[in-house]
Amino acid sequence: MKSEDGRELRSFNFKDEDQTQEMRAVERRILLETLANQLPTNAISFSSKLKNIEITDNNETVLKLEDDSHISAKIVIACDGIRSPVAKWMGFSEPRYVGYCAIRGLGSYPNGKQFDPKVTYIYGRGVRAAYVPVSPTKVYWFVCFNSPSPGPKITDPSILREEAVKLVKNWPKELLNVIESTPDDTIIRTPLVDRWLWPGLSPPPSKGNVVLVGDAWHPMTPNLGQGACCALEDAVVLARKVAQSLKFGNLTVEDAFRSYADERWQRIFPLTARANLAGGLLQMDNSAVCSFRNNILVPKLIRLGPMLEHTNFDFEPLNFDSV
Repeated sequence: MKSEDGRELRSFNFKDEDQTQEMRAVERRILLETLANQLPTNAISFSSKLKNIEITDNNETVLKLEDDSHISAKIVIACDGIRSPVAKWMGFSEPRYVGYCAIRGLGSYPNGKQFDPKVTYIYGRGVRAAYVPVSPTKVYWFVCFNSPSPGPKITDPSILREEAVKLVKNWPKELLNVIESTPDDTIIRTPLVDRWLWPGLSPPPSKGNVVLVGDAWHPMTPNLGQGACCALEDAVVLARKVAQSLKFGNLTVEDAFRSYADERWQRIFPLTARANLAGGLLQMDNSAVCSFRNNILVPKLIRLGPMLEHTNFDFEPLNFDSV
């Protein structure tokens, strides 16, 4: 962890601090390809945006797509992201903008570049950044900055790169080098949002044989690095619940969905709140607060184990051979 002038505030080592913890950085494309390769050939249809959902008299769900095609399904698992039309159909509100945006990219070094296997965080006033190698030739990075509104959608990579460099122009050179080494097609700008699932106020994440997973149900800010992780956890828990209902027959699919929601809410709601509060603290631009963070909180108070305790998720291996 560093300040914007390059001063090291704190350095953590899993071996010395907490050997039960670890951190792995995975390129999103690799993760998606790995998951997709486990599916049957032609199981994925691309460019198939959802237009409408209907429930038939025999309790089947019909998905109507924008290309006028239809898909009839006995079960629909909607993991269609932050702006999920399925979540909207269920009555969920739009995710709430939290007051800051992120520019992100993937630095590329085709001939390889020696980066230590660690995450480097850099904190400024109302701006923060980080970078971490995800392979021998690629380095993921982000720059978070305060903004009173999400602003216009910008997709021109040259503008985004210029904006990122301007935000951190006097920061450590290694960060600037990673940004400059980023191919245009990997740079994006995202307004950060979340949705708090208040008990008794938020709709349930299932309706009939339709259920929400991941960001479609519980978008959270990336301040704890748990968004995609929680989506994978959702999938594990949901798979186990549905498999049990099919195997034993004592629960309906709707019952399995409700059990999934009850179990996951207990983890999702605190993580969403914690991520929001952490981001609010890290994005503060008050000089006194930043001085406290850099000189007391980070170097003297933070401990690696408690800081990463939220990443712990234990489960038994899934076994569907007998289902």
